[in-house]
Amino acid sequence: MPTPSNRTPIRVARGTYTNLNSSLSDIQEGEICYATDENKLYVKEGSSLESTQTDISGSIGVTIQGYDADTAKTDVAQTYTAGQRGEVTTLTGTSPAPNLNDSNNFTITTSGTTAFGLPTNLAVGQTGSIFIVYGGSHGLSFNAAYKFVGGAAGVVPTSTSGAIDRIDYIVQNASSGYECLTCNFTANYVS
Repeated sequence: MPTPSNRTPIRVARGTYTNLNSSLSDIQEGEICYATDENKLYVKEGSSLESTQTDISGSIGVTIQGYDADTAKTDVAQTYTAGQRGEVTTLTGTSPAPNLNDSNNFTITTSGTTAFGLPTNLAVGQTGSIFIVYGGSHGLSFNAAYKFVGGAAGVVPTSTSGAIDRIDYIVQNASSGYECLTCNFTANYVS
């Protein structure tokens, strides 16, 4: 669709929130105002400015994203028609505590006994995998939040050169002191 040649630009009152508030008599009822110091839109309602949006950074004055039917939504059921991929984040050290905001999937190459600490930023329903690559020697222990089949306190890792073990998890509870990742362990994926 071509740009129409006969159009009227919209002009929004602009200024700091203090300046806009001190000029309320000059602003018409229902007029949109932009507080440059707060990066917020306001509308004059009666004798005050009412906030319409908490933060418009990335919208006004930059680029406003148009409608895109292919944009994923967070509050509706969706069917993906192309592959979706999650990165695999590398854990290091002998006491890793995965930050679940970093990734859903993790990998670690062991270099001795590895004691998995309580993951951070747990969110109920988050799922993923932890790949454990045999690095020459290892033993595994886990924070009590990791729950294994049959109530096992942990798992016995594969001690074969090139072997990869995997823990698949889902966060069942994220309440402090009651954290729970139900885990399924599979062993000896030989590379």
